[in-house]
Amino acid sequence: MQSQYSEYQSIEMSETFLDFRENFSPAEESSTQTAEELEPFRFHGYFEDCMEMYAPPQVVAEYLNAHHEWFRRCAQPMKAEPLGENGYALVIGRFGSFGYEVEPKIGLHLLPPEAGVYRIRTISIPDYVAPGYDVDFNAAMKLVEVNTDLVNENTQLMKEYPSTITRIEWQLDLAVFIKFPRFIHRLPKNLIQNTGDRLLAQIVRQVNRRLTQKVQEDFHTSLGLLLPQKIKRH
Repeated sequence: MQSQYSEYQSIEMSETFLDFRENFSPAEESSTQTAEELEPFRFHGYFEDCMEMYAPPQVVAEYLNAHHEWFRRCAQPMKAEPLGENGYALVIGRFGSFGYEVEPKIGLHLLPPEAGVYRIRTISIPDYVAPGYDVDFNAAMKLVEVNTDLVNENTQLMKEYPSTITRIEWQLDLAVFIKFPRFIHRLPKNLIQNTGDRLLAQIVRQVNRRLTQKVQEDFHTSLGLLLPQKIKRH
């Protein structure tokens, strides 16, 4: 299974799927049980990571609250369209193989912070019905103030960077439900499940890596701040 976006690394499904499809006869597809009657597969993952912003928490909070100024730009090459005051309709990309494709499009609501915690939830997209899939997206972010004197032993770097930085720590609980064609249901369920869970994790890692880099660059550049060492361009 491959992504249409060249900026993201290609993602391929197990060769077992391809071998099965090549030997599959279309006549075997006929059945009284329709695709709508087949139970959807649930792929799930729990993810967590962090990114550092070289500014105090209140400055980072102001930036996050003004997401309408940077979210769509940083989300590229993914397509993001405004959805209400604090929401976006996000198209992740097209993934497919052997005649079956899915182009995930999800509505995300960026909730105002409560007790210093930012949450993102799935919301419906008006006049849109997801074709054969559903997404349950639940994320939480919190801002943690870090004293650089305690984590940085390099005295030269301590002179260049502020004494206080902000670490954005986030967790994501993500579930994707997909109704596959009948021929895929003929495969061992554990093979489908393991491949789907692994693919989901790959997609999250790729999107996270790219989005983290873009948000960090956008934040520090817009405020005229030094970039964190890990994303500094050479």
